[in-house]
Amino acid sequence: MKKFKGFIFDMDGTLVESSLDFQKIRQDIQCPPEKDVLDFVEEFDEQERARLEAIIFNHEWQDAQAAKWLGRAADFVNHLKNNAIPMAIVTRNQADATKKKLSNNQVPIELVLTRDDAKAKPAPDALLIIAEKWQIAPEELIYIGDYVHDVRAANAANMTSCLLLDGDTTPEYVDEADIVVRCLTELIEYS
Repeated sequence: MKKFKGFIFDMDGTLVESSLDFQKIRQDIQCPPEKDVLDFVEEFDEQERARLEAIIFNHEWQDAQAAKWLGRAADFVNHLKNNAIPMAIVTRNQADATKKKLSNNQVPIELVLTRDDAKAKPAPDALLIIAEKWQIAPEELIYIGDYVHDVRAANAANMTSCLLLDGDTTPEYVDEADIVVRCLTELIEYS
């Protein structure tokens, strides 16, 4: 069984709950269904981009108020912390909303990169920044998330990709992930 030297997590739907209504966000910013919300916002001039980003931030901020730890995520994070295994978070969320969500839940992970720090997933940039900061080869790290962007970012960074499934649904991109789990504590054997 491969043991990883560091664990990097997505935030929403992986460590903490998220009730973000992406359909409502798309409607509020008039984003076509075939476009990624963050890519769509980048198409505009600075003033319009700021207006659209404020709308998205308001959704994220409201979501941050009530978010709680997801499943047994706290158990796994505490296991890693107790064993001094490096941890980080890479999220597509905005920095202030991310801080609020993490502080409300006392998530003990200090290294956090948001879309304000690096190009958003599925770009691998944030993952590679963490590997460089830790001075650990990407192949010795694992990135865990619940969505296709997480899997593709990990694969592009040459990290092991882990897909956390919720419920009984299996998405069409499941085969792109190196590891598939339904609970984070299933990863204890990799630590």
